[in-house]
Amino acid sequence: MLVLPAALAVLVLVVPLVAMVAETDWATLPSELASEPLRDALWLSIVTSTAAMLVCLVLGLPVAWILARVTFRGRGVLRALVTVPLVLPPVVAGIALRNAFGRTGVVGEPLLELTGFAFPFTTWGVVLAHVFVSLPFVVIAIEGALRSADPVYDAAAATLGATRWTAFRRVTVPLAMPGILAGMVLGWSRSLGEFGATITFNGNYPGTTQTMPTLIYVTRQSDQDAAQALSLVMLVMSIAVLLLLRDRWLGERSLVTP
Repeated sequence: MLVLPAALAVLVLVVPLVAMVAETDWATLPSELASEPLRDALWLSIVTSTAAMLVCLVLGLPVAWILARVTFRGRGVLRALVTVPLVLPPVVAGIALRNAFGRTGVVGEPLLELTGFAFPFTTWGVVLAHVFVSLPFVVIAIEGALRSADPVYDAAAATLGATRWTAFRRVTVPLAMPGILAGMVLGWSRSLGEFGATITFNGNYPGTTQTMPTLIYVTRQSDQDAAQALSLVMLVMSIAVLLLLRDRWLGERSLVTP
């Protein structure tokens, strides 16, 4: 009874990807992959996604620890606020970022007056957009990892004279490290594929704000073969992320261990 809908689900997920690979013009693929716009957009995507993940680690790890280990009134509200960007339409996220960090935004206007710096239409604006959409993924993944790390070890470290910071740094984080790394990789891949918030908040300027998804979007309007080649690059990178996470989310072992 369940085999047919399961097979249909797999087909819905797999057939579009197979069709995209099949429709790629392999004869022109090498020249498309060697194009300067692709190299620039790919490099910018990698750099901004990596920078965003460093920011997410610095900001997300404390939030995840508070949600996982501290009991306080309003914890559910805090978790809900952190996860809102997960369900927020990307274009709406871009508009929200513009209202907050734009040149006339709540934060952006005083920042511009004080420093002369504005986030929109800059590479740092791309990083900010990536952080906004990826931070919830990182927080949720790290929170789950911290919950799976038995707090008994923290208590044991405390009885041996370790401060809370020392226990966190030397005990909690190493125990949760596989989950932390998985969350970082997941957030990085989310940043790499971010489109709506980035183009709404930062536009599409080659070398500055044009990432791979925005390049694919504009290229598709004039050159379908080039868009296919660019999409294939993103597909390969997505598969690489899955391979990195295979021990955690793929296979039988991930079903029985946290």
